[in-house]
Amino acid sequence: MPPSSSSPASVSASASGAAPVIVWFRDDLRLADHPALSHAVASSGAPVLCLFVHDPRTAPSGAAQWWLHGGLCALRDDLSRMGATLHVVRGDATVLVPRLAQQAHAAQVVWNRRYDPQGRETDTTIKAALKQDGVAARSFAASVMHEPWTVRTRAGDAFRVYTAWWRAARAMGDPPPPLPAPGQIAGAGTPDGWRAECVGIDALGLLPVAPDWAAGLRATWHPGEAAARARLHEFVHDDMAGYATARDRPDLPATSLLSPALHFGHVSPRQVWHAAVCDGDGAAGTEDHAKFLAELGWRDFAVSLLYEQPELVRSNFRTEFDAMPWRDDARDLRAWQQGRTGYPIVDAGMRQLWQTGWMHNRVRMIVASFLTKHLLMDWRVGEGWFRDTLVDADIASNVVNWQWVAGCGVDAAPYFRVFNPVLQGKKFDPDGTYVRRWVPELAHLPASRIHCPWTCGPAEAPRGYPAPIVGLDEGRARALSAWRGLSGAT
Repeated sequence: MPPSSSSPASVSASASGAAPVIVWFRDDLRLADHPALSHAVASSGAPVLCLFVHDPRTAPSGAAQWWLHGGLCALRDDLSRMGATLHVVRGDATVLVPRLAQQAHAAQVVWNRRYDPQGRETDTTIKAALKQDGVAARSFAASVMHEPWTVRTRAGDAFRVYTAWWRAARAMGDPPPPLPAPGQIAGAGTPDGWRAECVGIDALGLLPVAPDWAAGLRATWHPGEAAARARLHEFVHDDMAGYATARDRPDLPATSLLSPALHFGHVSPRQVWHAAVCDGDGAAGTEDHAKFLAELGWRDFAVSLLYEQPELVRSNFRTEFDAMPWRDDARDLRAWQQGRTGYPIVDAGMRQLWQTGWMHNRVRMIVASFLTKHLLMDWRVGEGWFRDTLVDADIASNVVNWQWVAGCGVDAAPYFRVFNPVLQGKKFDPDGTYVRRWVPELAHLPASRIHCPWTCGPAEAPRGYPAPIVGLDEGRARALSAWRGLSGAT
């Protein structure tokens, strides 16, 4: 990390004597469309202190840590080119942020809002502490197109059905245009009190060492704002055609791959929206365009649901599912996690997840249905595994999507909708391309057998691939029997 005195802007800002403004970065690791940063830069020439707090209580786990390391390095370099330093500290944000503000004699602390339960609680605590210390605190909307309390029914209530929410959101018009990145940042010198607190990004220990399991992530992803903007441009100009139908095909490169960048805030949803609307090379108004925007809307809908009902992180929306007799079978769970269930489309998805930190959305639904229906395991077990292994593990989307598949959530798929992994594989990976990539034991099988390898004759039978851990009819019948036993199930 370069010293703050390395830039002329830092020297002149520090010498001005003006009280600095602290910009607290969190899940918004970018310079463009960053309302808090834009506000700080426009604050009458006050020097800017850029801060990131690695708080163990809210820090990501697993694969997301690897991404965070890369995202922080990219942000550090981008800020340095603009004349500012990214100051990284480690510890309890509710203690550190007020203390660092006092040590810097800051005029303001600004940040972009979070809407998840833990984030809201932390931000409320810090805002109150700053106010008590006489330091102004201000937050901005940056991670959603529509804040949770803005899209309401005519009676003023929160929506519980996505189609109605989306219709109301569209009636509000396009979200505001994104803000440009600052031309230059008057970075402040490191306050004396901060020198003992600041650490290098490497000191956070975010990268795996022994063993180094991140080779697949490095081969797949490039964290940072520049890479995210390049991918957004490529998608809206070159890859959106056919999105409405091809997005369900894991064997085709038909999705935007922007979810990790949105999760870490390398791009904002407003940037994605306006790029799709304004820069899509004729895609605007097409079915592909409409479907892509609707998927972006689902992300906001999930945020609004969790904002209204924070207990959904751990609790069923449909309370009758509290009595569901979920199974606790460590062997079956391990087979699912390792991609050893005997069902190729399920195993391909779970192996893709382990190697790359990401899984195709259609396959996410298939593997979630398999866990909660055929294996009759609690959705919270699967949600926790996804949260630990996904690089895009957004808490709202993860929780809402798992409850949707399990049938216990808001606007959920009916529990009796049980995905058949063989039929799903044949429909969405008809030639077996996806399975062959991630389950190489089956690569020699013809398309007619690759989704049901147990039907192969002795000459074709794959070696080293497991038999199905549960029969499809058996698992489905067990799940439906358990569901019918719940109070109120029909």
